[in-house]
Amino acid sequence: MVTTTVKLYSLDYSNAKTYLAASLFVVGNVALPQVFHLVPQGGQTWLPIYFFTLIGAYKYGWKAGLLTAIASPLVNSWLLGIPPVAALPAILLKSVGLALAAGLAARRFQRVSLPVLLAVVMAYQIVGTLGEWTMKGSFYTAVQDFRIGLPGMALQIVGGYLFIKHLICR
Repeated sequence: MVTTTVKLYSLDYSNAKTYLAASLFVVGNVALPQVFHLVPQGGQTWLPIYFFTLIGAYKYGWKAGLLTAIASPLVNSWLLGIPPVAALPAILLKSVGLALAAGLAARRFQRVSLPVLLAVVMAYQIVGTLGEWTMKGSFYTAVQDFRIGLPGMALQIVGGYLFIKHLICR
């Protein structure tokens, strides 16, 4: 099992660093999807809007992650029209679930590992899929991330691990 101890933070809403970190991660969550949307179905396949939410929540705590999780889809939709307004509830549900799961896992385990990130990604996807199924009434629509987005989930797990371990742990 690959495990690395990293310096993790638990930023509070009264700390200006919380808003700075969340702002930087929102910028990442706006820019990264634009790169992936250059290829057909890139957004649905690679799920880039969640990447920096995972990083932010894991590294800086669930509060910074929650700000990132809510602002990223809203800013993307408002500025770029992606995701469309009709898709926002499901994406917000998954994004908030990811922020909470990542922040709580980081606090509980105090380290980063591939199995922990796998569990975080599976947890938010399963809960989000069930919520989307309830909202939309279509199981087929709800399981799109599992049908098409497996590369994106792998990117979140492996890329998130490498990003947390190598780029922001020092």
